[in-house]
Amino acid sequence: MEQNRSSCHRHAGAPMLVKGGEAIVPNVIKTVEVVREHDPLGRDVELFRRHLYGDGKPKPTSKGSVGAELVDGLVIQEDDYKLVKTRFSAFFNTNLHSYLQGIGITNLVIIGVQTPNCIRQTVFDAVALDYERVTVIIDATAAATPDIHIANIIDMKNVGVVTPTLEEWCQSMEQ
Repeated sequence: MEQNRSSCHRHAGAPMLVKGGEAIVPNVIKTVEVVREHDPLGRDVELFRRHLYGDGKPKPTSKGSVGAELVDGLVIQEDDYKLVKTRFSAFFNTNLHSYLQGIGITNLVIIGVQTPNCIRQTVFDAVALDYERVTVIIDATAAATPDIHIANIIDMKNVGVVTPTLEEWCQSMEQ
């Protein structure tokens, strides 16, 4: 089963830190190639975030900034495929779907932050693109609050997404 790898930042005070994200870091590391980076001028950032890239401001997730660094312990290996995304969905304006089709991937495992944004958008795009099985590992994903996380997990379950814990998913892979 192919994994859609994501990252979160656990640097205290990081510009795009998601409350609740730090708690899932160990499970993200256990599961793990999608990283989020933006143009230093913010030209590829969502409109509602462009103000973060104004003159004289730190660029929160530009390549080389603290906000674009991977969490300690999460490393992209030399033979990994690194996909840089600039929007919530890992499929939006990237070659992810073509790449996955080209190597015969029909099942996805989604992890990372933030459940109502990046996770949800990627999942709904995967469902719309007819991936046979889309799995969200619930304790390797997070949102700002547990209530927001659970509400979005329920919405994804309602469209056929599988939502195991990391332990349940690992056990299913052994069978």
